Amino acid sequence: MTFIEMLRNRWSKVDSMVCVGLDSEYSQISDEVKCASIRDGWAENIQPVSIIYGFNRAIVSATKDLVCAFKPNMAFYEGEWTDGFQALQRTIGYIRGLAADIPIILDAKRTDIGNTNRGYAKMAFDELGADAITVNPYFGGEALKPFLDRADKGVIVLCRTSNPGAKEFQDLKIPLTDLPEKGRTAFLKLEDNFGGILVWIDRVRAVRLYQWVALQAATEWNKNGNVLLVAGATYPEELKIIRQIVSNMPILVPAIGAQAGDLEATVRDGLDDSGFGMIINSARGVIFASKGGDFAEAAGREAKKLRDSINEIKAKLLVKKVR
Repeated sequence: MTFIEMLRNRWSKVDSMVCVGLDSEYSQISDEVKCASIRDGWAENIQPVSIIYGFNRAIVSATKDLVCAFKPNMAFYEGEWTDGFQALQRTIGYIRGLAADIPIILDAKRTDIGNTNRGYAKMAFDELGADAITVNPYFGGEALKPFLDRADKGVIVLCRTSNPGAKEFQDLKIPLTDLPEKGRTAFLKLEDNFGGILVWIDRVRAVRLYQWVALQAATEWNKNGNVLLVAGATYPEELKIIRQIVSNMPILVPAIGAQAGDLEATVRDGLDDSGFGMIINSARGVIFASKGGDFAEAAGREAKKLRDSINEIKAKLLVKKVR
């Protein structure tokens, strides 16, 4: 089964677009949580590999029935070196044994030249066993080929990221005259259908760089139907435009929770025709909801609250649409 098939099945099965980000930064795991992990049998001892793995086990067990995916962020495991890698491997194995139908996204933002990417793809998919990986489009589609060729795996392309500095490059204007003819034609058609996509630069019509990335990802790079995009919840207007460009392509939406993304606008502007279409990620807002011994229960409560809020917004939108 491909990643996209897993994702769509999971959306339907649990009626949830919530993704829990396993950003399990060791320094943020409190002494109370470490003690509770050992007390409750999640962790074997006080060593980092055991604590991180035990923490993840508890979080996964408390949230597994509420999520469409789990997303460990590679940085927090690389930061602990061998302990972190071992904890990540064991965590992925635990998820597989507990609920094999839940997709696992490795948030690694990898990309380099082609032969280097083969190594990254091998690490993510063959060694760690992830179902999808986040990648950086800066090197272009040719460099992404080792990821894109893995038709059963998800390739999640950074498009409009959630950080404040995203505008520095992602909002740059590209004159339509600088695009290949196929790209110009596609954007002009989109402008006719939706409006508000094109902008002006020196009396010439133009698109933003993130919009060009979205179009390339949805068309030229998506020959195997395994490409997704990243669009942060902190920029709902851009998310709306991306949805118009990529139609029903799934979108990973970070920045709900600690980064204070707009949930209502995200749901309104990001849904696809099936009423799903998004992997809405919350990491710190779920996994560090409590620093005490009830950390797993608190994570479960926050994941449920997020799922219910998303579904409540969806239901209201459906009522308005029917009216």
